[in-house]
Amino acid sequence: MLSSQFLLSAPQVSLHPSKTVSENALFSIVIPSWNNLEFLKMCVASLQKNSRYAHQIIIHLNEANDGSRVWVDENNLDYSYSEQNIGICYAMNMARTLVKTEYLVYFNDDMYACPDWDYWLYEEIKEQRDSFFFISSTMIEPRETGNACVIAPFDCGSNLKDFDEQKLLENFEQLEKVDWQGTTWPPSVLPVLLWDMVGGYSTEFSPGMYSDPDFAMKLWQLGVRYFKGVGKSRIYHFMSKSTGKLTFKANGSRMFLNKWGLSSKFFTHHYLRRGEVWTEVLSMPRESIKLKLYRLLNQIKKRLR
Repeated sequence: MLSSQFLLSAPQVSLHPSKTVSENALFSIVIPSWNNLEFLKMCVASLQKNSRYAHQIIIHLNEANDGSRVWVDENNLDYSYSEQNIGICYAMNMARTLVKTEYLVYFNDDMYACPDWDYWLYEEIKEQRDSFFFISSTMIEPRETGNACVIAPFDCGSNLKDFDEQKLLENFEQLEKVDWQGTTWPPSVLPVLLWDMVGGYSTEFSPGMYSDPDFAMKLWQLGVRYFKGVGKSRIYHFMSKSTGKLTFKANGSRMFLNKWGLSSKFFTHHYLRRGEVWTEVLSMPRESIKLKLYRLLNQIKKRLR
């Protein structure tokens, strides 16, 4: 979500707390948005309508030349604002300063929250013995992409004009999906304490490509081993309504490899075991010959780059 203009000049940024956050708010839901007003309206409406608990909703507005700033003001939502598109990493870190609760949720504006999405996440949180966990909802998507972590294809529309909300609400609970291993992406929840301990999102990955696995790796380095996708907590994802508009994309894959000495694919497959059925808390992968060979190949790739 970063424009080339961002590289040339510092943007004007500002914070706008609403002062109306409920004392009973459970989560602080941070939603970065980039001139995506109609999806943002849908996203916020679904959170307000389908959440079991009260939450703080925080928007980061990039540019906001589509009327989204006026809409957020009129609806008295907490928000941060940048006159230029500063990307997901800076947006999340800036919006975090408005957080008023114990838990931070990262949500995308092209997502629709299904009923009780928050109930099932909180039920999982209540089972935790400490603050070292990273938990996410399960996405329902209209197209099959080979992603083992999502429910797909279940087509309720790829745009708002053809969104079949009734079909989704009548069927989302019947779609089969168990808890799964190795989450790295939104909608995700973790303690604010944990977010702060690893310093939030790494801005060198701006505008945001591969910032999710980088954040997971920072959690892993801190000692987090509980990376769980909750099968009953469900979100409909319209897919790439912001990233699809990007004209500038940093090579996040190469940056991840150079930073950590192994590829993102290697990390999510061998460490996080992403997409496997949840069975246990993660541990360091066993040192097999195959794993050692993979590590060696990753080191060679890093040196060649």
